[in-house]
Amino acid sequence: MPKPFPAGRRGPLTLAITVAGSTGLLLLGRALLLQRPLPTPDTSALSLERIRRWDPDPERRREASLLLLPATSTDDPSRQNQLLQGQGWGPGPLAPVALKRAALAREAQGLPAKSEWKELLHRFPQAPPSADALYALGRENPHQRLELLRRFPAHPAALAAALELGPKPAQRQQGALHLARWGPRWPGAGERLRQICARPAAPLTSAQRGTLAAGLAGLGDGSSSLSCLGSGRAEPDQELAIGRALLRGDPAETRAGVARLLALSKGDSQEPEALEAVRLLAQTPAPAVTQAQLLQLPEPLRRSAPVQARVVLDTGGDWRRVLQRWPGDPASWDLQWDLARSALLKGQTGEALALLQALPAANLPPPLAVRQLFWLGMVQQQLGEQASARSSWQAVLRRLPWSYYAWRSRVQLGEQPDLLLTASGAIALPEDPWWPLESGQPQLDQLWRLGLNLEAWEHWRQERPAATPGSPQELTLEGRLRQGVGDDWTGLGQLDEANLRWAGGDCQATLPLQRALLPVRHGEAFSAAAARHGLDPTLLLAVARQESRFTPGVGSVAGAIGLLQLMPETAAELAGGAVSGDQLREPAFNAELGAMYLNQLLTLWKGDPFLAIASYNAGPGAVAGWLDARLQTNPELWVEAIPYPETRLYVKKVLGNLWGYQEKPRRAC
Repeated sequence: MPKPFPAGRRGPLTLAITVAGSTGLLLLGRALLLQRPLPTPDTSALSLERIRRWDPDPERRREASLLLLPATSTDDPSRQNQLLQGQGWGPGPLAPVALKRAALAREAQGLPAKSEWKELLHRFPQAPPSADALYALGRENPHQRLELLRRFPAHPAALAAALELGPKPAQRQQGALHLARWGPRWPGAGERLRQICARPAAPLTSAQRGTLAAGLAGLGDGSSSLSCLGSGRAEPDQELAIGRALLRGDPAETRAGVARLLALSKGDSQEPEALEAVRLLAQTPAPAVTQAQLLQLPEPLRRSAPVQARVVLDTGGDWRRVLQRWPGDPASWDLQWDLARSALLKGQTGEALALLQALPAANLPPPLAVRQLFWLGMVQQQLGEQASARSSWQAVLRRLPWSYYAWRSRVQLGEQPDLLLTASGAIALPEDPWWPLESGQPQLDQLWRLGLNLEAWEHWRQERPAATPGSPQELTLEGRLRQGVGDDWTGLGQLDEANLRWAGGDCQATLPLQRALLPVRHGEAFSAAAARHGLDPTLLLAVARQESRFTPGVGSVAGAIGLLQLMPETAAELAGGAVSGDQLREPAFNAELGAMYLNQLLTLWKGDPFLAIASYNAGPGAVAGWLDARLQTNPELWVEAIPYPETRLYVKKVLGNLWGYQEKPRRAC
């Protein structure tokens, strides 16, 4: 029988056991607290309110308060003040955000917030929210605005301040130069740039003209860009931007763009801008750019992938040499498809097979990989290799299950998938679920997780104000951040570019990108218009995604306006009377007329999606001239035979969007 401890030793031992037990319980409790799910925009308001009031962790209480802000009505700043009261504590990254939001809430109530802005600027002088403090304090002290431009040049507050600089002409010129460099797409910036180019307050240096011209080129205004630059030449990166913008203009502008890009490429051939200029020139068809002009370039550029691919396309030659030497160059990818498409249309099965097998699909970007795999399956089927064909089509479904080619692969596999075009009643479009940013930057990811999309964007711009996203991953990240602040036009453009550059990306690796490529916007307007005209609302989403990237104010060179890019003449015919541009920029009005037109086209073509969508782009008269037997026997080949490259791509894009919107909720990678 063990002997009991002496009475004199029981006290210290009991104390030690108690302390050890308490410490263990504390550590266990902390571990359990850390394992709790983090609050996100998907967390219910009731749960967030409970965390805000009762959670033992003050950081979680602050996160819940910030997450509740977007749900708070903008006309209830007193509620915002209540949520933000006392949340500016500590040195962490959320403190300046809370101080900024609290100051804005006070201003919304008509209360003075000068002391709050000064506290923010004093405690966190380099934090992005301090840009808003400098902007607010600059109302009384113009020097604060100049400090804002210096310290936070790409911040939205700085761009707003640059546009407001004045009233002296020299100040307006300073603001225009700032906007041209850091934010030419800021609302109102383009007009200010044109004004300063035409009537500068002081003579512009050649460098300043180059900056203004490049800013206008970034807006796609090649004509104004060239006029602003005058007879001089700009820096290589600016010349590249100007030349690219000019290529999209009328024939005279295209000729001017070709001349500038040729001059740029004949300069220092080792500069990256020179190779990019050659890539643009090689993609510009004759007679605007001839093979002879390309063969007069310096030897390193003459022997580059873009030029050699163009030579093969123009005059024939050994395409295998180009593809084997530059298998990872986009010029090789384009060459492979251009030749394969030609062989498919001519019925040259053996040549098409050799081309489609020349580059491994595993090393191509997802959209190009599934195109290659689909047509490889079609050729294998023609050769009687049924098992290989099925394997190719199944590979399409694994690589990119929400694409045009996934839809057509399922048709070829005999699954008879439904592509919904019409509906008998109202269908509500679901809101996009929240999705983590997964940037690898803890502070950026936290801001996104808390629904602070504007602050996340400001943080990103502060960290890399002048950098252009390079990798597909960076393009995806910036594209999603731009989407988060409502800039779908630029954001979706960047996501599209990332999708075409992500060589070797499989479905799981590119999942955040693929989800972001098909957002739901203007859901109420599209659902209501679709219901009135018997359409599935995803059809309107699919068309608007391609036409305008969901940007109501966008207009085309041809004069089309709004979400569904309606020509004023077509809109007037649909509406039964004249309509204004402002009316067409209204999402609900534009959706109504666009739905009416799509319904008419589906009725005209008896529900055929290929003909209806082609007609939306090229007009039913043109499409009527393209009808042939392939539409029934091989509709994919009929699409490839469309003589207008724009319409050919448009049909595949819109129908791919439609399939993606309908299939994504039902199918994962």
